[in-house]
Amino acid sequence: MSSIPSREEFKKQRTLPRHVAIVMDGNSRWATANRKSVRAGHKAGVDAVRELIECCPKYDIEVLTLFAFSTENWQRPAREVKTLLALLSWALRAETPRLNKNNVRLKIIGNRDNFPPRVIARIEEAERLTAGNTAWTLVVAVDYGGRWDLSQATKQIALDLASNKISEQQITPELIGQYTCLSDMPDPDLCIRTAGDHRISNFMLWQFAYTELYFTDLFWPDFDEQAFKAALYEFASRQRRFGKRDDDTSNE
Repeated sequence: MSSIPSREEFKKQRTLPRHVAIVMDGNSRWATANRKSVRAGHKAGVDAVRELIECCPKYDIEVLTLFAFSTENWQRPAREVKTLLALLSWALRAETPRLNKNNVRLKIIGNRDNFPPRVIARIEEAERLTAGNTAWTLVVAVDYGGRWDLSQATKQIALDLASNKISEQQITPELIGQYTCLSDMPDPDLCIRTAGDHRISNFMLWQFAYTELYFTDLFWPDFDEQAFKAALYEFASRQRRFGKRDDDTSNE
């Protein structure tokens, strides 16, 4: 394998993704492998998030979406769920000033109904404090699932049909997309999943129509800037056809 291009080479080739989505998997397995507690594993995962946030501006990433807590994660042991929620609350409080300093907007997607009031308050405060930032956008998916996203969109479309805000003739893929989470952002160009599993686990089912998928065996706490560059290099080597022929993609 040839060497990974530098940041300047990536930019010159214009091969960088605008939107990167990441399934951050492997915190618990990292903890087991390193003889640490599950809480320590999740804390190490937060540290890896911080390092990646520092990397994004170097590679002109416009949107980074992190899958932090899925709708299925409620099925984990109650103690681990409690730890995850506590870490979320702590991270929002600790990292929001850093996001503000770097002009990063924070957006939280997912169902907030099941969270304790204190967590909801932290989410709302962090979004409010960073709402005017313009450098790039960090999206964190909590209590999120792709099927939940589509069901919520379907419900709202049904309500708008019933109230004559839209007609049946207006329902197109483009319109449906406007009702989903992240409708105001480009679809992910690249999805990275750590820790060896080769699936998307109900993440952004609508938005991943033409997303490039990249899998690594690294546990999330071990995913550093060099690993991120390797994923970008792999992305840059692929030809994205979007359903077209190989000889009809020069303008993509």
